[in-house]
Amino acid sequence: MRTRHYRDLLVWQKSMDIARRVYRVTESFPKYEIYGLRSQIRRSAVSVPSNIAEGHGRLSDNSFRVFLAQARGSLFELQTQLELSADLDFISQQAASDLTGNCEEVARMLNGLIRTLETERASVKR
Repeated sequence: MRTRHYRDLLVWQKSMDIARRVYRVTESFPKYEIYGLRSQIRRSAVSVPSNIAEGHGRLSDNSFRVFLAQARGSLFELQTQLELSADLDFISQQAASDLTGNCEEVARMLNGLIRTLETERASVKR
């Protein structure tokens, strides 16, 4: 099941793309939000691929599952922050919608990977 490197994981690649896009779209946030929502949304976005990479590096499927779950939590946090950013007119509704759609795709991928790891764990216990 394991790939040689976390960079080979499509879910990591897509979450990195989201993080890059979040950095670009938050450039236009008001100056007073540099240490507020802008900082928080960027941390959430970076947390997703970071947790995937760190979990992969733990060399244990059980640890990997835990980090994938944390990545999933950060992804939901990011979606909440995107919605708030759009509601406050810091980003366009379209940008928020596009990024949220990408987040939903990554969430499905994370769910599938978590399920696969759980299935493999269950079959080893038998």
